[in-house]
Parts: sequence; structure tokens; C-alpha cells
Amino acid sequence: MAAEEVHHVALTLRDHLPVLQILIPFCAAPLVVLFGSRTLAWPMAFAASGLAFLCSIYLLMQVIDGGFISYHLGGWAPPLGIEYRVDAANAFVVFLISGIATVVLPFARASVNEEIPQKNHTLFYACFLLCLTGLLGMVITGDAFNVFVFLEISSLSTYVLVSQGSFTDKRALSAAYDYLILGTIGATFFVIGLGFLYMATGTLNMADLAGRIALLEDNRTVQAAFAFIVVGIGLKVAMFPLHLWLPNAYVYAPSAVTAFLAATATKAAVYVLLRFMFSVFQPDFVFGSLAITWIIGPLAVLAMFIASFVAVFQNNFKRMLAYSSIAQIGYMLLGIAILNVNGLTATMVHLFNHGITKAALFMAVGAIILRTGTTFYDRIAGMGRVMPLTGAAVVVGGLSLIGVPGTAGFISKWVLVQAALDNGWWWMALAIMLSSLLAVVYVWRVVEALYLQAPSDDVVHKEAPLSMLVPLWIMAGACIWFGFDTDITLGAARTAAEGLLAGSAGMAEISTAAAQAAH
Repeated sequence: MAAEEVHHVALTLRDHLPVLQILIPFCAAPLVVLFGSRTLAWPMAFAASGLAFLCSIYLLMQVIDGGFISYHLGGWAPPLGIEYRVDAANAFVVFLISGIATVVLPFARASVNEEIPQKNHTLFYACFLLCLTGLLGMVITGDAFNVFVFLEISSLSTYVLVSQGSFTDKRALSAAYDYLILGTIGATFFVIGLGFLYMATGTLNMADLAGRIALLEDNRTVQAAFAFIVVGIGLKVAMFPLHLWLPNAYVYAPSAVTAFLAATATKAAVYVLLRFMFSVFQPDFVFGSLAITWIIGPLAVLAMFIASFVAVFQNNFKRMLAYSSIAQIGYMLLGIAILNVNGLTATMVHLFNHGITKAALFMAVGAIILRTGTTFYDRIAGMGRVMPLTGAAVVVGGLSLIGVPGTAGFISKWVLVQAALDNGWWWMALAIMLSSLLAVVYVWRVVEALYLQAPSDDVVHKEAPLSMLVPLWIMAGACIWFGFDTDITLGAARTAAEGLLAGSAGMAEISTAAAQAAH
């Protein structure tokens, strides 16, 4: 009898994993503050993110073959009740976000001790958990207004996290303020778009929205909603030219915060953009307006070249990586603009591969800052020889950023080139390769500074501590591992792309099936 009860409890927990994914970090955050112990803050944050990561692994394994999980909060079936919907697309992104958080937290322990006063550690880890909660929630929810709620949770905590860099550089305060202003504008645009959608359809459940929008055809209110939502999320994505908040936020935030945000925040926003474009709005509605191919496409190409060109002329390693992120977001948006299965597959797999690459590079930056106190090229000169393990991780991450064969970055760029050729856009494939050559230039400038110059005498000639090197090399190793073993990344990305291209019609069918199952 006892064994049966244990089995029943296990089944019950398994059924509730979609909501536990959110509740674990959400409940851990106030507990960290309640206990108020600097000693307990980090273990509690790490345990919460680790449990969320385990949940994400199980959820991804359940839906990687094309299935879905519909979880009804409070037992109320959608569209009246709030639904958490898990499919290959968002399970893949949730896996990335929770995994990055779990790896970054051990790195953060030494980094935070160095860059943030001890009295702020408890609140730092609470904000970190709230940011994780918001990012996971906006990805996993099937309710449009819930996306806005979780977006605000992640944004508000992010502003605080960025501002914590003010203890080493006061410019972090202005960076956080700029991020707050532009983030608020983006959120306002997004919620106005949701208001228009509700006015036109009377619902906010994404699957229900999809079915109702399909019946409205050329409704001006729905068209206005689409425009507001794309601009609002575009700010969060850092879509060129709506990217102005990103460079300073990444440069002046604490090292651990930059590593986490660069790998997750814009990726979650790209997912939300994909979900609204392909699942909520009828594909014919979006494609007929040519908004994707002839607006997002050119902006993506401009980002690839202009941001890469600006990165070439930076003399600060961290700022160079920030502009590189804007260029890499361009690749993701270009995959959307190509509008075929390979294009969306490239977007999804590059979302993942760029996440692990930037996590590795920004953690390497944090290790270098620990020893030099800065990331200007003249001050980090020769540190690759002084810190061989950190320097090697920079090289691995840089090769993945370029897209060298044998690294994760090559896989996504190769699929993106294939997608362009599928449409007969040879010039687009050429543009992808040419922009990658710019990455060679700015990565080489860092390698040159680290290895081909003599180290300064006034910096600490010592490798980073093991607590930073292990997470750093987990991410650097992942850049190599997923360059060869693509079963999970390409498999999940292609399943997600096929599901997204099925459009709102498929979403509506799933919604009907879920409602029938509930009854």
C-alpha cells in the first residue's frame, strides 16, 4: 500500500511539472529574502534552478517527438482558464534557460563576492530567481496576458540586477535606467497590442486567439495589434535598430548577470516573437502583409553587418561581445524572414547554440575581470598565457561565434545557409558567409591581445578559481559537443519549426483536442 501511495505521488508530481517549473524558483525567491542569510542564499538559488532544470529535461523528452502537454491551472479548461502549453518549441527554450541558470550560479558565487557587497547578496539571488521565473513563465504560458505579466517580472528584476554593477562602475545605474525606459516602452507597446486583440476577439488564450483571428481576415484592429506586438517584443529582442539599451546593459552589469542575460533574455523574447507570428496570427495574415520578409529580413541583414562592423572597432572585450550579440540576433531574425522549415530550424538551433556560446564567453570575461579588474584590450594583454584554461575557453567560444566546423555555431549557420539556398537566395547565403568573416576579425583582435602581447606587471598572474573554471568549461565543452552531436538540438529545433509553420490552424486543432480531453 505504501508503494502504491509513493507511485501515486510520483505520478501527481509528474503531471504538475509544467507549473512546478515556475513555482519552484518563484517560491524560492521570497524564501531567500525571508531567511535573510547570505550563507543560505546561494544554495537555495542553486537548488531551485537545478530542480527547474530537471523539470525542463523531463518536459523536453516528453514533447521532442512532436507531442504537447496542456496544463490547466486550477482545473479550469481553456479558454476560460489559464493554460500552460508545452511543445517542442518552448520546451527547447525552457531547457536552455533553466540549464544556463544552473551552470551560471556556481560561477556567480566567486564573481558576485568580488563585484557586489555582501550586504546585497541575499537580494541579488532573490532577483536572480525572479528573473528566472519570469523568463520561464513567458515561454511556457499559453495565455497572452500571462506573457506580459511574466515579461514584467523578468524585466523588473533584470533592471535591479544590471544596476548592481554600480559598485564597480557607476555607469551601471544609467545603463539600468536606459534599459528600464526602453523596456517600459516595449512592454507598453506589447500590452496595447494585447488590448487590441482582446477588443477584436474577446479572448487572450493563444490557441483560442488563433482560431478567432483566422475568421477576421482584414480586420484593422487585428493588424494594429500585430504591429504593436512586433514592435514591443522587438525592443525586448534588441532587434536592430531597437537595440540601443543592450550594449551598456551588458557592459556594466555584473559578470554573472551578463552571462545569464546574454544567454537567455533575448532568446526568450525571440521565442515569444515566433509564437505570436506563427501560432497566434494566421500565417497568411502575417505573410500576406510581407512584414516578415521585407521588413524583418532587411533589418536582420543590417544587424549582421552593422553590429559586426561596430564590434570590430571596439577596444573593450565585453562591449565587443555585446555588439556581437546584436549581430547574432540578426541571424535568428533572418531565419524567420526566410520562411521555410530550414529557416525556422536555423532560428531555433541558433537560439540555443548562441546561448551556450555567449554564456561561455561572458563567463570567461568574468574570470578575466577577477584578475585584471577590466576588459580593455590593453589591460588584458597576455592574459591568455597567464590564464591558459580561461584563454582556451575564449578561443573555443570565439570559434563557435564565427561558425567554424566542429563547433555549435557552425551547425546553425550551415542550416541557415541551406534555408537561403532552398529559396534560391544565393545572395543571402553569401551575405551570411561574409558577415561571418567580420566575426573572424573581431574574435582575432581578442585572441591577439590575449596571446600575442606581453602581460602587464600590475595584474594578478593567476588562473581563475575552480568554481569559475568548471562552469566555464561546461559551456565551452557544450560548444564543441553540440557541434558534433546534433540529435537533441537539431531534432528539437526541426520539430519546433514544423510545429510553428503549421500555424494557427494547427494550434486551433490542438486547442479543440485539449478541450475535448478535459471534458
